[in-house]
Amino acid sequence: MSSLQDPRGAMFSEQRPWGQFEQFVANTPVTVKVITVDPGHRLSLQSHTSRGEFWQVLDVPMDVHVDGIDWVAEPGEQIWIPQGAVHRMGNSGERPARILEIALGTFDESDIVRLEDDYARAADDEAVTPA
Repeated sequence: MSSLQDPRGAMFSEQRPWGQFEQFVANTPVTVKVITVDPGHRLSLQSHTSRGEFWQVLDVPMDVHVDGIDWVAEPGEQIWIPQGAVHRMGNSGERPARILEIALGTFDESDIVRLEDDYARAADDEAVTPA
């Protein structure tokens, strides 16, 4: 379905005298977000027609669903969401949880295909509506 490749094989860490850095992408069109999910909330069960996503859990375990597989991703864990894969993230913890998201491909919020949504949003509507 997609020519987008899992970027994790090209990522690397390099030591420096002051510490280290991690390189996620280089010279590639991407959209980068830090997504914060409040305790007891989750994003819609969704897929994307025009992009794949790389996630890295930043600070608190995050509930993750990718193509029928559910698990709790720990801080530092890296996840590849292929273009067209059904996915969701949520937070069943007690503190806000953050994920670094690097979207590869054409980024447009209107490419979201929502399969389930706790806030009764349409495919391209990000406005929060009380459940």
